[in-house]
Amino acid sequence: MNENPVTRWQDGNLPTRLCFVAAPNDSAQAWLERLTRRYGQTPAAQADAMICLGGDGFMLEVLHTTLDRDIPVYGVNCGTVGFLMNPTVPDDLPAHLASTQEAILHPLRMRATSVDGEVTEALALNDVFLFRQTRQAAKIRIDVDGRQRLAELICDGVLIATPAGSTAYNLSAHGPIVPLSANLLPLTPISAFRPRRWRGALLPSTAQVRFTILETDKRPVAAVADFTEVRDVISVEIREDRTRYTTLLFDPGQSLSERIIAEQFTV
Repeated sequence: MNENPVTRWQDGNLPTRLCFVAAPNDSAQAWLERLTRRYGQTPAAQADAMICLGGDGFMLEVLHTTLDRDIPVYGVNCGTVGFLMNPTVPDDLPAHLASTQEAILHPLRMRATSVDGEVTEALALNDVFLFRQTRQAAKIRIDVDGRQRLAELICDGVLIATPAGSTAYNLSAHGPIVPLSANLLPLTPISAFRPRRWRGALLPSTAQVRFTILETDKRPVAAVADFTEVRDVISVEIREDRTRYTTLLFDPGQSLSERIIAEQFTV
């Protein structure tokens, strides 16, 4: 994860070709009409920047569409939490975009194998998590870089988050918040029963993790990578994919790194 001041629009070359996308709520749609009337609407393929009007969930959907495309995304909060968003629309949007900071995010790649042998691959900018499908607790073995680290985790589930996603489901499951620059991935159990005192681990971003589901016939487990869900998995492999990326823009002094640090002091 890298975070730097924007340099692509220096020397007075402002981003005037803007693509606006909006969530299907009244506030976002009202801003969409107002902004496109003022700045026009450029197709994403020709745009200098994409303006995302909505909440974090909608932003996550938009970021998946911009993977590997050289189009940065500036979010405006028209939802609830808005952790990945900026608070308001600036008066002079092109000039303001030139003063923002870039955060380059790399996704996790999930490779899930189901009981029928089908293999599903998917990317996650937030997290990959496993969860039990029935009343029975899941039993999961954890291997890191080909070495068994936990022979049996009895739990409701387990997850691996990106640093950007560490403030989402991972935080709700009492996992640690991870700064963007740390090059770490939090591995967090969800309602662990045994080992009862195990609270998870911090792994290097280069780690390759394999979850093996035990007693799959009695204790079925599903796996989710952002928007992709796979039922009845027998194994799930996860690693950070440094070949894929997307770019977020944040207001000066409100970088994603600053938000992650500030979140750790929120009471």
